[in-house]
Amino acid sequence: MNKAVAKPFKLHAGHPALELVNTLDLRFSATPEELLPAYRDLLRFAAQLRLITAEQARRLERTVDAKDARRILASTVELREALSAVLYAWIDGGKPSSGQVKLLEKYFQEAALQRSLRADKSHLAWSWAPTEQQAEAPLWKLAQAASDLLVSSDAELVKDCGDPTCRWLFLDVSKNHTRRWCDMKTCGNRMKARRFQARLQVTL
Repeated sequence: MNKAVAKPFKLHAGHPALELVNTLDLRFSATPEELLPAYRDLLRFAAQLRLITAEQARRLERTVDAKDARRILASTVELREALSAVLYAWIDGGKPSSGQVKLLEKYFQEAALQRSLRADKSHLAWSWAPTEQQAEAPLWKLAQAASDLLVSSDAELVKDCGDPTCRWLFLDVSKNHTRRWCDMKTCGNRMKARRFQARLQVTL
């Protein structure tokens, strides 16, 4: 029997760190949906974001034992939830808790230790130490992406979807920073339909 092919992740955020937060779908509803239920899903996710190669993902899925897989997945979820708490606090006009910031600091420092500075003919550049065989590779790459975003001015461009049942995050790089939806075809059209129905009820 052929193994079912998993559907690709819907990537609308414009940044790996925000895509990670969005892997808990319907976050603010009574029934949130976990989109990373297993380590193999984390590998698929990281490969789709091109943080690791497809071959690297296949190799890690074959070689990482179940205990390490569960540990790394749990750490990735912890990173995601700390990142989520900080970003939604900013969006909602609040201040992130020091505990969540310290947790992010731990993951950011761990990821930074996996890189080294290399000299080219004309410039210096950060490169990843040999991590291809390391089970933590997707976690480290996601943590580094989150670190790069949160300490940059781009953090001010992070918005949440205008559909209150969604609230997926995205980087608003539109010309006048007026983007409202994670995806116009789904949330945008759904909210337009709701407004139309509401107006229709008023006129009846």
